[in-house]
Amino acid sequence: MARDRIDAAWAAGRTAYGVHCVSADLAFYEIAGLVGYDFLWIDTEHAAITLPMVLSGIAAAQSKGCAAVVRVAKNDPVLAKPILEMGADGVIFPMVNSAADAERAVQACLYPPAGCRGFGPLRANGYGSIPSGQFREQADRSVLKIIQIEHVDAVNALDEILEVKGIDLAVCGPMDLSASVDRLGQMRDPLVKELMDTIIRKCRQAKVPFGISMGYDMALRDYWREQGASFISMGNPYIFFKKMSEQILSGT
Repeated sequence: MARDRIDAAWAAGRTAYGVHCVSADLAFYEIAGLVGYDFLWIDTEHAAITLPMVLSGIAAAQSKGCAAVVRVAKNDPVLAKPILEMGADGVIFPMVNSAADAERAVQACLYPPAGCRGFGPLRANGYGSIPSGQFREQADRSVLKIIQIEHVDAVNALDEILEVKGIDLAVCGPMDLSASVDRLGQMRDPLVKELMDTIIRKCRQAKVPFGISMGYDMALRDYWREQGASFISMGNPYIFFKKMSEQILSGT
């Protein structure tokens, strides 16, 4: 499995690194694996990409040994279902603000009786090359179930959220988190920092792996890594192109 690269990072006690991909250009997906990213975050919440583009992106990333995790646009089993059938290594559910939200996310990835995933795997079981019984046994544990904590309401309910069985990873979304307390983008604001520190502390207490999804902010990356983050997804090809272009044009 391509997610082996994430598992290997965690087994070695290091942070798994990824990059957001919001483009239909498959070269970015292949490059992510070639340069050594552990995973690629494919975004359908904000990016203008279609399901066929997502399918191609998953295949391209995995072909280079890079895990492919996909953020759905909403915490909805209907949106998660085709992503699971594409063989994604993980599904990211945004705006998980309560234990009920977390249960909905987990159940979307599990077959009955534990969950509500309908049975119709396509690429996920090699187009039928894996027997149904064998696939069903391995499917529930092979997909990373990732929830996003990105609202003050989620932080306030985090103890209950982290008690939900089946959550593999909790990821902070700092931009929406800061917006929820009227501090959009103010990552050094004391209130925003307090909320992030609460996420870190409570995840540690619950022994749930945690991480962050962000833009290009090396200081914030370093802080989360120092706090023991298991998962950091940072930047995207557009940001990197912009940053490097600014350096070139400034003469530095």
